Order: sequence, then structure tokens, then C-alpha cells
Amino acid sequence: MFTGLIEHLGTVLSIVRDEGGCTLTIGDCGAILGDCHVGDSIAVDGACLTVTGFDKVERGGWFSVWLANETLARTDLGERREGEEVNLERAMGADGRFGGHFVQGHVDGTATVVAREADGDSLRLSFGLADGALLGYLIVKGYVTIDGASLTVTQVDDGQGTFDVMLIQHTQATITLGKKAVGARVNVEVDMVA
Repeated sequence: MFTGLIEHLGTVLSIVRDEGGCTLTIGDCGAILGDCHVGDSIAVDGACLTVTGFDKVERGGWFSVWLANETLARTDLGERREGEEVNLERAMGADGRFGGHFVQGHVDGTATVVAREADGDSLRLSFGLADGALLGYLIVKGYVTIDGASLTVTQVDDGQGTFDVMLIQHTQATITLGKKAVGARVNVEVDMVA
């Protein structure tokens, strides 16, 4: 279980593919590896993945995860490139504060950024869902997880098959979403309470 509050931005160090999937190695993330163990869950751009190896210091701290073909088909993680930033969140502890909303890390599908519009210091983003059936789980002022970040839905347009979120300045600076261009794909998990 996750909260959708991104803890850290990591950098894709390597992607090694074979017919069974791929190994993804994320670096520059030592800040979240202090209590890491092989087998722990870390959400990478919203997908709950199992740590298969790590080093807390080398290359700024790194960890590796295995992406099965199912994960590659359901998420946009197969499109990641070396040097790209990804959103990271460790699984939440039962003894900590709970911000954000209930996030499983089970990506429901992908969406495409269809519009970006400045609104004062904030940024309004519009998305078109690859699977239009997911739109029925989105409501204005409800939650959606995009690339692992818990966000509030600001608009749903059933006719266009789109939904919007707004990013304040702080959020733009602390997650990857504010840097995504029109046409970029993102991972989406609908609110499990909806």
C-alpha cells in the first residue's frame, strides 16, 4: 500500500531486456534506501515493484527491479530511457502518517497528456485515457494516481473522454508530471474507493 506522496525522484541507470521482461535499475535514490531489503516494494512511476538488488551508496544509491511482460504491457515503464527521472515511493508503514490516498501500486492503464495550460503559478493538465472504461471511476474532486502521485481530479469530460488535474508549484517541482509534454504517456490508477 502506498499514499501517492512521492518521496524522491530517481534516475534510470539501465534497462536490460530479454524475452521474459526487463531489469530496470534506478540510481540517485540513496535517500530512500536506508531501510531497504531485497523483496521490499517500491512504487516506480506508480507501479509497485519488488527490489531484486540494491546498494545504498554506489551511484548515489541504486536498486533494481524486474518488470514482467504483464507490467510492460499495462504500464509505460517499457518506454523509460536511461537518464530519465522517475517518481519513487516506498510502501507505507502501518505506524506512520497517512497523507495522499489509498494507492495500491496496481496500474489500471495509461493515459496521454492532451493539453497543458498555465493557470497563474499552477499548471492544468488534461489526459485522454487509453481505456475509456476507466473514466467511469473518475469524479470531480475525487482522487487519481498519475505516475504514482496522488492528485485531485478537477474536471471530467465524458464526451471527450478526458480528465484534468491541477499541479501547484510545489508539486511541479517534486514530481516528474509537470515536465511531461503533450503526447507523453503516463500510468494511471483510479481511486479504489470510488
